Amino acid sequence: MSSIKVYHYPKCSTCKAALRFLSEQRLPFEAVDISETPPSLDELRLMLELKGSVRALFNTSGLSYREGRFSEKMETMSLEQALEALASDGMLVKRPFLIAEGLGLLGFKVDEWRTLCAE
Repeated sequence: MSSIKVYHYPKCSTCKAALRFLSEQRLPFEAVDISETPPSLDELRLMLELKGSVRALFNTSGLSYREGRFSEKMETMSLEQALEALASDGMLVKRPFLIAEGLGLLGFKVDEWRTLCAE
């Protein structure tokens, strides 16, 4: 199994469930507080390649998204502007945000995360 990096928000119950799942599966991972250290531009670009949509990378229910009026801005933002915004404010990023070799997962859906156990 390649190394797993999980960006999470410590107060988020979904993130807690995801980290608990990884621990229960005995999968080694690096947990990174997304509010202190957002994913890098390279990690965001990799996730974009895997997911195909920059909109999928945004935490559309979050306060940063709403206060920043990103639902309106998305129509006119360039891809680079969107990625820069995500890299500068981890609270804009859909979480948990998991990166492993050749794999990227957004949010926590047990069936999707079980693919980590198969590798």
